[in-house]
Amino acid sequence: MKRILFGLMVLTLALTACGARANSEFSTISSDLGAPSAGGNGFAPQESFGLPGDAGKSADGLVANSNTVERMVIKNADMSVVVKDPKAEVTNISKMAEALGGYLVSSNVYEAFAPSGVMAPEANVVVRIPAEKLDEFMKTIKDGATEVQSENVNGTDVTSQYIDLESQLKNLQAAESQLMEIMKGAVTTEDVLNVYNQLTSIRGQIESIKGQMKYFEESAALSSLSVRLIAEETVQPITIGGWHLSAWASDAVQGFLNFLQDFTEFTITFLLDFLPRLVVIGIVFGLPLRWLWRKMRGSKSAVPVEEKK
Repeated sequence: MKRILFGLMVLTLALTACGARANSEFSTISSDLGAPSAGGNGFAPQESFGLPGDAGKSADGLVANSNTVERMVIKNADMSVVVKDPKAEVTNISKMAEALGGYLVSSNVYEAFAPSGVMAPEANVVVRIPAEKLDEFMKTIKDGATEVQSENVNGTDVTSQYIDLESQLKNLQAAESQLMEIMKGAVTTEDVLNVYNQLTSIRGQIESIKGQMKYFEESAALSSLSVRLIAEETVQPITIGGWHLSAWASDAVQGFLNFLQDFTEFTITFLLDFLPRLVVIGIVFGLPLRWLWRKMRGSKSAVPVEEKK
């Protein structure tokens, strides 16, 4: 009885610290990378992303050897391009992603005003594609675009975090085996319940770490690409008789904004700086002058009365 309780206490202290560190690290990394999309685990099924064949098992029960695991980088990108038909390009990008083994995450088509005042379509589309094909996919989109306004690719190396999760998983699985042996020697109902509670806690931590590892694996295997599609009409200037009306309109609007800025600054300065000063000056000098003025008027009105007497 005492031996069982002592073993449970040691395992509890060790594994509580292990699980707390795992959850803390994963929360930090997940907030930097963004949470998976809704629907299942947020990723499409795929093959192993780069663990060597003899490296060991993956997060689904297989633990890779930390000395041979390949570098794991989660790479995502976003870009903004000008195209002839944003609506058609959304469909085209979605089909290309599926052909490469990816899938469409979301798409949004809306109307925007062109400089001429005409409504023109714009769109946003987000896809996930195999990480090794991201550069090729982006090049295909740029080749079909009229203009590339922006392009950004960023990556996060999670190799060390993944290896640390592997170590924690091994420790938890070893503790699970020890608890199973302790369970075999439990006699009283109290001992069985104590061991069962510890097993339940450890198995929950094991599933949590497996989920974190799976998230890293699938995020590294599939890159996220967000594309903003802009219609040509919204970026082309209006030209009449050699005049670029959009430039003239831009200058006029900028001049008006400068006037508003100067007028606002003057009004604020006057109300908060000059006006309080004038009020103070009026109080300091106005009241004595008013008293003196009244006194002088009173003296003048009293003179004729004395002369009549």
